[in-house]
Amino acid sequence: MKYMSYWHDTASPFTGAEPGPVEGAYDVAVIGAGFTGLNAARKLAREGLRVAVLEAYHAGAGGSGRNGGHLNNGIAHGYAEAKAHLGAERAHALYHAYDRSIDMIEQVIAEEGIDCDFRRSGKLKLASKPSHVAGLRANFDLIHREVDADTRWLERGELRDEIGSEAFHGAMLYGKSAMMHMGRYVVGLARAAQRHGARIWENAPVTERRATSGGWELVTPKGRLRAGRVIAATGAYSRESRGEVLRYFRRRIISVGSFIIATRPLTAKEIAATLPGNRTCVTSMNIGNYFRLSPDNRLIFGGRARFSAVSNQQSDARSGEILRASMIRIFPHLADVEIDYCWGGLVGMTKDRFPRAGEADGMIYGMGYSGHGAQMSTLVGQALADMALGRTDSNPLDGLDWPAIPFHSGKPWFLPLVGLWFGLKDRLS
Repeated sequence: MKYMSYWHDTASPFTGAEPGPVEGAYDVAVIGAGFTGLNAARKLAREGLRVAVLEAYHAGAGGSGRNGGHLNNGIAHGYAEAKAHLGAERAHALYHAYDRSIDMIEQVIAEEGIDCDFRRSGKLKLASKPSHVAGLRANFDLIHREVDADTRWLERGELRDEIGSEAFHGAMLYGKSAMMHMGRYVVGLARAAQRHGARIWENAPVTERRATSGGWELVTPKGRLRAGRVIAATGAYSRESRGEVLRYFRRRIISVGSFIIATRPLTAKEIAATLPGNRTCVTSMNIGNYFRLSPDNRLIFGGRARFSAVSNQQSDARSGEILRASMIRIFPHLADVEIDYCWGGLVGMTKDRFPRAGEADGMIYGMGYSGHGAQMSTLVGQALADMALGRTDSNPLDGLDWPAIPFHSGKPWFLPLVGLWFGLKDRLS
């Protein structure tokens, strides 16, 4: 078994990072080389600006290369809950922003010639208990009526053509949802940004940020540069920054571990018995699971597994055993199938689970995707680029308040309590 991301292991690495020291003067510096930062850099470079990208590890090292491979439209919340929290107009606009971001991903792939197995697969939100059916069906009725006619309700009997499991009691089908190879997409974005003129430094964490007469000076172990504007696109990994550089975001982002396993490639018979519909799937439990087939026919199966903010080989291995047990409960016929990959990563959650993008602490920022970043981050990256260019009308999250979380400085000490609460809700629901 490999304790590394399947997406990292099966994508050609980005080889265009700058070999020399961090140096120079730029119109915009981007901190973070994931989907958000790289698409912002790509857009700005295409507009003719001088752009620098500073990445603490390697392109796609964080959530962009460690997720479950889903591009699911819709929002993380029940739509009625989103309307109550945001108001009907904003909830409607945010729902369609996810649609637009998937459309944009498809467009970027075509424009830049990125080979990443993009496919409009559709998503199933699966009712894990009989008691979940009524709530999920009510959410479907509201969404189908108000914001997304490309949805369908499936009764339990209709699931036989979709999923080879008796564990579910109905499902909502989102027709616009998609999937792709995340590692190949993020490397393709990095290559595109560089091709259009952006300079990308890897292994260059920003350790200091100093105001200058013309903007900012950013200091890294590899050198320093000057930039008129700074974009922060660090997400859950903001907590790993040193000093005060990203302190504003550390106090607002909760970094939660999410863990994934991938089987060996399944045979045609095993695929027919497991996911004949070949869609992305998400269960309705609070501590639930998500799964799909990979381009080479592995079952990629993920979930919270444990409420931990730590991802290393030891932690990932423990989580992998929990995930394997969950996989076998849903798909008993896979009990003897080998697990080839096990990995984890951090998800950047906000308190209300809505993402944020705007300007604060002298920086333009986009993060807090709360488990829905793969599908939303490309659109937000372009919106951040627009903001750096002085355009303010493309940000779907403009004006959304983002208060700090009381008693939180970046290390989420309260996660075990949250896990106990959600586990209790799952047992009682």
